[in-house]
Amino acid sequence: MARLPRYNVINQPQHIILRGNNRSIIFVSDDDYRFFLTCLHDAASQHGCSIYAYVLMTNHVHLLMSPHEENSISKTMQSVGRRYVQYFNYLQQRTGTLWEGRYKSTLIDSEAYLLRCYRYIELNPVRANMVALPIDYVWSSYANHAESKENTLLTEHPLYLALGRDADARRQSYRDLFKHHLDEVDLQSIRNATNKGWVLGKDSFKDEMSAATNRRLAPLPKGRPKTIEIEPGSN
Repeated sequence: MARLPRYNVINQPQHIILRGNNRSIIFVSDDDYRFFLTCLHDAASQHGCSIYAYVLMTNHVHLLMSPHEENSISKTMQSVGRRYVQYFNYLQQRTGTLWEGRYKSTLIDSEAYLLRCYRYIELNPVRANMVALPIDYVWSSYANHAESKENTLLTEHPLYLALGRDADARRQSYRDLFKHHLDEVDLQSIRNATNKGWVLGKDSFKDEMSAATNRRLAPLPKGRPKTIEIEPGSN
């Protein structure tokens, strides 16, 4: 099956997943997490990407980011992937690939899904039963959004800034979003869209992005095609 072309919609957020090969561990020590974030910071700065949210799990990574130039995300992820693999392979005395193929991505309808994706990403360690609360997990962007921890990797999206008139109000509003977990419909929508490369959003947004990218961005309707009856004698 031919690979789908990468999205190149400038300034439109994307949800990115990068997995270890065969779900293998990609972070062993705290230094590994720190180095990955350094690689991400350097590459995003060089290639023109804004990072809004992230979580580094033991065998995969979630990112919410926007490109500011054509191919910004592809160049950023290629840079991070190569640099981190060299580092990790050297320390672990291993060779070969670390990643499970290409990273997965989906375009995000900001108005409908952006803040849901923030929650999806930062609640990952809670859903995995690694911590009880998102603030307890060090390797995510939650502390920056909900508390006062500074993080130079992150850019504050306008929809995050709109949560409150000042920093304290925004953080309180953000914490309030996490009083309830995402429902199953949202979870499956985010997972399916990202894993299959579809757009995550309303139908009007899907139509807009399909026109912008000149490709189909949603699955075809299910069901058997209608049978067309042909009258006798017709060609």
